Amino acid sequence: MDNQRLFLVIALVFVLFLIWQAWMEEQAAKTLPSQAVVTGEPAPPSSTTEAAPRQDLPSVPAIPGVPAAKLLDTSQRIQVITDMFVAEIDATGGDLRHVGLRAYPQSLEDKNQPFVLLQDSPPEIYIAQSGLIASTGAAPNHYARFAPEQTEYRLQDGQDVLNVKLTWQGEAGVKVVKVYTFRRGSYVIDVKQQVENGSVEEWRGSPYWQLQRTPPASSGGGWGTGVYTYTGGVISTPEKVYEKISFSDMAKENLDRQVLGGWLAMIQHYFVAAWVPAQDQTNAFYSKAVDDSRYVLGMVGPQGVVPAGAVGEFHSRLYAGPKIQSALQQVAPNLQLTVDYGFLTIIAEPLFWLLEKIHSVLGNWGWAIVVLTVLIKLAFYKLSETSYKSMANMRRLAPELTKLKERYGDDKQRMNQAMMEMYRKEKINPLGGCLPIVVQIPVFIALYWVLLESVEMRQAPFILWIQDLSAKDPYFVLPLIMGATMLIQQKLNPPPPDPMQAKVMMALPIVFTFMFLWFPAGLVLYWVVNNVLSIAQQYVITKRVEAGLNKA
Repeated sequence: MDNQRLFLVIALVFVLFLIWQAWMEEQAAKTLPSQAVVTGEPAPPSSTTEAAPRQDLPSVPAIPGVPAAKLLDTSQRIQVITDMFVAEIDATGGDLRHVGLRAYPQSLEDKNQPFVLLQDSPPEIYIAQSGLIASTGAAPNHYARFAPEQTEYRLQDGQDVLNVKLTWQGEAGVKVVKVYTFRRGSYVIDVKQQVENGSVEEWRGSPYWQLQRTPPASSGGGWGTGVYTYTGGVISTPEKVYEKISFSDMAKENLDRQVLGGWLAMIQHYFVAAWVPAQDQTNAFYSKAVDDSRYVLGMVGPQGVVPAGAVGEFHSRLYAGPKIQSALQQVAPNLQLTVDYGFLTIIAEPLFWLLEKIHSVLGNWGWAIVVLTVLIKLAFYKLSETSYKSMANMRRLAPELTKLKERYGDDKQRMNQAMMEMYRKEKINPLGGCLPIVVQIPVFIALYWVLLESVEMRQAPFILWIQDLSAKDPYFVLPLIMGATMLIQQKLNPPPPDPMQAKVMMALPIVFTFMFLWFPAGLVLYWVVNNVLSIAQQYVITKRVEAGLNKA
């Protein structure tokens, strides 16, 4: 196989890689039931176990569906404004119904509008819920009505902690206070459910925390944006630190698993909401598809006992924010894996680490991509040199190969024998350029995922007209430059003897340019810089080979 065929194979592999992503998105959409705007909400979890000491393992609750005509109940709203969030808590269930991220504008055109991560407005519902399951006594679930202390909270200058309290009062003397604690500079929200047992009998029950959402209209990409990313559930357990629980998985069967520590999350492109329990606590992880339109992923904690006249507390933490690896690592073990690099994580993580270090010096993610591309090119310089030398020698033999084709016509066997004889005589290995290029393919794909998954690229400016490296080039300048560099590279390569193959090779720059018109500018920038460096390196090496032959 000559180098032209090798390049063709590599190009086809990349195209198939992109087609596979689009197919995955299409299949995900097909496996989900049709989404309804008016949907049923899950009934509260119910425990079937007898009262037990606090150390007893929790049971996964059964969550039956309810009539489709039932909307999310809503009542009084509590507004919460901090340096990180614009949030709303509903008095029904004390649910966290709306979370806007102030540091991440919805768009560059409207920088004053925070990106909405959680919301309870159809058709895309995504909320965080919590409640209690009482086996002895009464308890509020996510249908119960709470009374807020006030309807608006604001983190003041000089204030580091903001507590939002809601109270539920039961008829039997049991009172539950739900407290959301927001901290300055943090995307972690502490959630405490405090049981004040004013009855004459002990109270027994378990806490639960869950995320409820509908599938988004788009799973995070496709041909319209040039990207595909996973949107759905994820859990982490000691046995498997990162496991996807997709909406289609939830539709097929309910999750039912005892987990020590760990966490569960609903992730999407750039952002995540995750419940993180105490890591020394065993919880029952569960999932449920509700009315073929809404999906729940949650956990039930161990049963607690609150004696008469005593107070008991249940704690968990909710991370609701961007997928910043350094921040996620501090919240829970392996939570940074929600930045999903796929099967090439082992290569992608060091690449992102290096990219981040470069950015810390330059202060611009675009220039950081340029410098990283140069460093990768330097790391593979010797391998690329071997490849380009092989190409230069093949280019030198191109006229002789054309003569062989004319001489033997359609007699492929005799032509191949003559070609191999020529290679032996000239001491040329036609496969000499294959391995160096094949070795670099995993690095390229890993960097593709780094640039695609890193929230740091979102709305990050580069220069001039490129003000968002995660969006397409608005004037398509970079894709056109990329297409031009591909044409130049073809001129430096030996022309294929097969006319049909030559036509296919000539069409590739046009095909790639068209595809890359909608790719994120950061990815196209990498490709352009890599092509320019490759052209320079190949040109110099080709001239050296030709000069050496002339001297001989």
